[in-house]
Amino acid sequence: MPTDDLGTTLEPARPPQRVVSLVPSLTEALAASCPEVLVGATDWCTHPGDLDVPRVRGTKNPNLRAIADLSPDLVVANKEENRELDVRRMRDRGIPVWVTDIEDVPSALASMRRLFFEALQQPVPDWLDRAEELWGGPEPASRGMVAVPIWRDPWMVVGPRTYTTDLLSRLGWSNAFAGPDADPEKRYPHVGVEQIDRSDIDLVLLPDEPYEFTAQDGPEAFATAPTRLISGRLLTWYGPAMVEAYEALAVE
Repeated sequence: MPTDDLGTTLEPARPPQRVVSLVPSLTEALAASCPEVLVGATDWCTHPGDLDVPRVRGTKNPNLRAIADLSPDLVVANKEENRELDVRRMRDRGIPVWVTDIEDVPSALASMRRLFFEALQQPVPDWLDRAEELWGGPEPASRGMVAVPIWRDPWMVVGPRTYTTDLLSRLGWSNAFAGPDADPEKRYPHVGVEQIDRSDIDLVLLPDEPYEFTAQDGPEAFATAPTRLISGRLLTWYGPAMVEAYEALAVE
């Protein structure tokens, strides 16, 4: 019987025909692979740009009534991005929910394969085979120390036990805030900007989500460490973005 990443078993049934996604990267994966089953998504689901399905509010505050009105066979969610309370409330309404749990590149690949093969009963998409091929090789030589702020005022950075940290390590970068002395429970620690703007940090990556760093909002805070604006999607979205991330970042 199909079992999601948290060990919840779904009753075996016909392949889902109506799926609501509460995770932007999962929405993109579904839209790229089996768009005919996708009947709802969050307001934050921005890829593909022409996605035309009903919206059910945000990842942290989904409109449960709107979801129920779509009569989904399955809702796909994520442990980090969605609230356990909302998952429980949907299940109490009789709506099957498949929850993913992803902390690194291997778990992302395994979770996507399980989602398509077991939950959706769909063929494994070509982009997933390609992502497994790209990310399955040996890690490259060290490229230096990196930091990835995700918010400012207060400043927050990507820390240990995160997909982003593992992805960067597989590109040769060491996360300055995910070393052996980092608290494993503080996956996105609050820090002072002076802790980021250090001479031993070779690059500060400023993504456009969840905080939208821009050329006018972010780089000016750093006097020592060099900065670079980057698509947050490449750093945090699993799914087809994993192929783009490798092709865009591995060769630089």
